[in-house]
Amino acid sequence: MNVTLRQLRAFLAVARTGSFTLAAESLYITQSALSGLIKELEQTLGTRLVDRSTRRVYLTEIGARLYPMLDATLHDLDDMLHQVMDPSLQQTGVVRVAASQLLASTLMPELIAAFQAQHPLSQVKLVDTPVESVMARVFAGEVELGIGPEREPNSDITSARLFDGPFMAVFPAAHPLAGVERLHWSDLADQPVITLQGQFTELLSQDLRRAAPELSLTPTAEVTYMATVLSMVKAGLGVGLCIPYAASLVEAYGLQMRPLGSPEVRRNFEVFTRRGRSLSPAAQSFLDFIGPRIRAMPYLR
Repeated sequence: MNVTLRQLRAFLAVARTGSFTLAAESLYITQSALSGLIKELEQTLGTRLVDRSTRRVYLTEIGARLYPMLDATLHDLDDMLHQVMDPSLQQTGVVRVAASQLLASTLMPELIAAFQAQHPLSQVKLVDTPVESVMARVFAGEVELGIGPEREPNSDITSARLFDGPFMAVFPAAHPLAGVERLHWSDLADQPVITLQGQFTELLSQDLRRAAPELSLTPTAEVTYMATVLSMVKAGLGVGLCIPYAASLVEAYGLQMRPLGSPEVRRNFEVFTRRGRSLSPAAQSFLDFIGPRIRAMPYLR
């Protein structure tokens, strides 16, 4: 059965107005075109829907039964299409985002709260996960967006830079480094250094060697979570390394952080998506919202 929307809308217009003349005017088509649409619909359905007299159009018994059901169905369809096309409604829906554990516990809640305050019909569901699982969550289709430190791209995942930030030294307020006006990487040479294990330290070591071959990074301890780094720093076991978006967590531990220079080493953070997949309007709206907001944060400039 090959019934078209044009045929159905033509029938509804005739049923509402009781006139081919008025129905044709409401649809901005000629009476002959309207008559053709009604005829095609009746032929497709195999039954007559309207009877015409010299003065008025009457619905047949089947036409009268069809009219209220069809009217309600097309009304719902029009509402749905309106929501799809209305820019003010395109940003509604659920956005699923995977973020590395440290991002999820520091930067992301603030961004999500600000976004939902401006888009109350949207909901962001945050999935906190180990750094190495962010891309896997995207690939599995569990989330639309993944946010984490830069990683090697692959054929299934595409990435785009979201922000970057310099490495910072973290220590207690009474630490000797607190009195140094400008910290250099060389100032850490005689300090026990505590870092995150895996690519955090591996990539940092590579970047330092490229920028200053005379520098080397040999951590005293490498741990899994930044909370462990900060607890060890607070206990006086060494100086920690982090990126400035962790400021709220550093402050919660009563510690200070200062940028490291000579050379300045920065780490990129990226948004990961499935290659070849379009984002939902809500996800795109969230991404458009958080990008400028992150880059405007003073400690990430």
